[in-house]
Amino acid sequence: MQNILLVGAGTMGSVHAQAYAEMDNVNLVGIVDQDITRCQEMAEMYGTKAYDSFEKAMKELSDLLDVVDICVPTHLHKQYVLAVADYGKHVICEKPIARNAQEAREMIDYCKEKQVKLFVGHVVRFFHEYVRAKELIDAGKIGKVAVARMMRGGIFPTAWNDWYTDYNKSGGLMLDLVIHDFDFLRWCFGEVERVYAKSLLGRNYLRLEYGLVTLRFKSGVIAHLEGTWAHDGFSSRYEIAGEKGMIDYDSTAASPITSFERNTNQKGAGGVAVPESPLKHDPYFLELQHFIKCIELDEEPLITPEDAYKAVEIACAALESVETGKPVFL
Repeated sequence: MQNILLVGAGTMGSVHAQAYAEMDNVNLVGIVDQDITRCQEMAEMYGTKAYDSFEKAMKELSDLLDVVDICVPTHLHKQYVLAVADYGKHVICEKPIARNAQEAREMIDYCKEKQVKLFVGHVVRFFHEYVRAKELIDAGKIGKVAVARMMRGGIFPTAWNDWYTDYNKSGGLMLDLVIHDFDFLRWCFGEVERVYAKSLLGRNYLRLEYGLVTLRFKSGVIAHLEGTWAHDGFSSRYEIAGEKGMIDYDSTAASPITSFERNTNQKGAGGVAVPESPLKHDPYFLELQHFIKCIELDEEPLITPEDAYKAVEIACAALESVETGKPVFL
């Protein structure tokens, strides 16, 4: 049984709390949030205790805890991760790992020094549509991949103190949203060589953001990414084209994912559809369950701290490209 303290009772904290409630091998022993009213409501829902400060929670629970789960705004990740490591507890931290690569490196190195495990929540690696795409790519179903096109977006997020609107705290669209696709593409195609990006950053005074990124990978793959915080609802799409076919996914479509493999033996033949059905547990449950298993069995996670670091590195390169108007080489 893993005893877990959850820090942050916002949107992601709620998602994580729900996931833990469904696990047999987890005991959520407390929730921390400075908004004590909201924290108490969530604590009552999941039969646990509410705390209005991290220090109070750790003073009471530190001897009991195995893991602390950090679901606070990005700019606060470093201070909490380091504090948890000082207590010798394993850490689960929502993505992005940090506001910049330097902070990410400090966090990774500090957790190694304190001999605690650090897990970062890049949940797209647990979405079945994306897992299946990687399986098809790795199996060579569409041959050598040349081009990928990704889209992700929805409405501009709102949160505590409206921190997403503060670029210095959130890093905006590239670091908070498009980073999902940076991580997924690197998972599939390896290291990025060059980043070029354009966005509305610094050009608008409304709660809107939109960006385009082109990545060139050392493997030769070219990827085009679109991120938006200017649309209602949420959707994601991808097209991944290889020499033998294409994988196409659209979250707004009735049939979410299909794979077409070119048939050279039968003229005019159609493709082979690969349907996907909804999973019993959502990707956040699968992600957190995976992290807990890695702690229990001392296994390497699917998403390592170094992977999280690389995702931030790519995102920051995209931000640098936006600011300078020039491509950034990694």
